[in-house]
Amino acid sequence: MSLTPFTARYVKQLVITAILLIVIQRSNAQTVHVLFDATKAEMAGNADWVVDYDQSTLGVGSSGPYLTKSGHQSNPQRIPTPAQSGITSSTAETYWSGGLSAWGVDCAKKGYIVETLPWDGQITYGNSSNVQDLSNYKVYIIDEPNLVFSSAEKAAILQFVQNGGSLFIISDHNGSDRNGDGWDSPHIWNDLFSNNSVATNPFGITFDLADFSQTTTNISATSSDSIIHGPMGNVTEAQWSGGTTMTLDPAINPTLKGVIFKTGTTPGNTNVMVAYGRYGAGKIAAIGDSSPTDDGTGNPTCTLYTGYFGDAAGNHQLLLMNITIWLAENNSSSTSVTTEAFKNANVSVYPNPSTGILHITANNDLTNALISVYNVTGAEVYHNTMQQLNKDEAVSLTLDKGYYFVKITSNETTQTSAVTIY
Repeated sequence: MSLTPFTARYVKQLVITAILLIVIQRSNAQTVHVLFDATKAEMAGNADWVVDYDQSTLGVGSSGPYLTKSGHQSNPQRIPTPAQSGITSSTAETYWSGGLSAWGVDCAKKGYIVETLPWDGQITYGNSSNVQDLSNYKVYIIDEPNLVFSSAEKAAILQFVQNGGSLFIISDHNGSDRNGDGWDSPHIWNDLFSNNSVATNPFGITFDLADFSQTTTNISATSSDSIIHGPMGNVTEAQWSGGTTMTLDPAINPTLKGVIFKTGTTPGNTNVMVAYGRYGAGKIAAIGDSSPTDDGTGNPTCTLYTGYFGDAAGNHQLLLMNITIWLAENNSSSTSVTTEAFKNANVSVYPNPSTGILHITANNDLTNALISVYNVTGAEVYHNTMQQLNKDEAVSLTLDKGYYFVKITSNETTQTSAVTIY
């Protein structure tokens, strides 16, 4: 069948339009949106942990931040001004106003879209009526919260990470209660970890209730580590000015890596100053001091220091941006994240993790094979007992995105592996 000239032109226009829409959709999908939180009194006391503010009219009390005529704390708006489209590689951090403006400007230089969740914003996940729902962002940064998270907020944050979001967790030292409500950031973070409706200590991180200051070069990382030897450069030291450490639990989260440690301690799961890992389909990173994020400029009523550029010989800019870039990257297309290789069976995901199909294949004959799959909460989502699982025989099942443990028990072997479906 031949087309008339009019029909041919019409079809051509439709094809061009469709191609343009696909290009636009792919471009939007590849744009990284970074959200800095300002709902948890991050501007209380001498802190000014905001990317930009146009007004300093916010009063901060023990019941939460509130607007008053006599307030003098930074009141950050959703969109930083001037527009980040005007930022170039040579733009100074003073382009925006706030203690985190250097960090925000550096994110914009990477092409990320930077926003703030204002003091009266809502922390939700999967709420289509909230234009700043966490599902619209790739990276969520919470720098030293001073207000306790509600049960709904905790669930939203954990669901955000479970489903592929990236969370940057920043604490400060024990006793750093800036708004006088009896809660400081290490206690607030530990409350989120241990007292939520999703899972007990899902990330495997506990903040120690410590308060110390030191410069450390106690760094343990492989040459390919994305945080220590990342795209911004090699991190060689870090300086805590009143900070705390973490204790990691690899039994809960085997993906956790501590990379910077307190001076004089042995690298491992204690005395950790910087750590990162995965949870579900997402990523987490944590540091024990807010001082490295402080660029020394911002609200003139606050006492600010040049931690971002000046401390640790400039290493904090490298550290924070290496972490941010790692959090912003899409998950690897590798078939799985495996903590222990099976001796007699292997676990792989075909053709890639985005399919959500888990494909279990035996390398050798297994008798009385029991296959169990558990999600991050420890709930069993698959159970199958077979008298015989022959060599090269496959068991396939479809799973939602997330982090799973696969356990195979037979007469020949008992093995466990961790697999991430992206």
